[in-house]
Amino acid sequence: MTDFPQSRLTPALVAAAVDLANVLARENAALARLDMTRAAAMLAEKQQAAAAFVAAQGSGAAGSRAPAMTISPAQRDAALAATARLRDLAEENRRLLERAMAVQARVLGTIAKAVPRSLAAGAPRYGARGLSAAPERMPAFALSARI
Repeated sequence: MTDFPQSRLTPALVAAAVDLANVLARENAALARLDMTRAAAMLAEKQQAAAAFVAAQGSGAAGSRAPAMTISPAQRDAALAATARLRDLAEENRRLLERAMAVQARVLGTIAKAVPRSLAAGAPRYGARGLSAAPERMPAFALSARI
């Protein structure tokens, strides 16, 4: 495991890393169940947690005005564990998102292939309210000819 730079460690950074990891864990659970609705609903929460994490990293950067923090070996180990957990969850999140996109592409592809076949077969169509759409009627026309 890489050495964690103590000069960048702040309580805000550790808290933000834990918060982001918790959000990713919940989103990963939804994606593993292919619960796309739940995963999509978490987007704002995930963006906020990621923004807080990035902001906390900036506040602990060298030259910042954040107070330096002396940490115990136990706190350092906890920070390293949080870093590893966040890294692992982010990698799993990437993999699960790729899988979810592939599943959605297959579903959409199946639907796209079925629509022309069902129209050609004269399958019933449904309107916006879920009711069967009226069959298309030929428009009325008149023919007049003079001989």
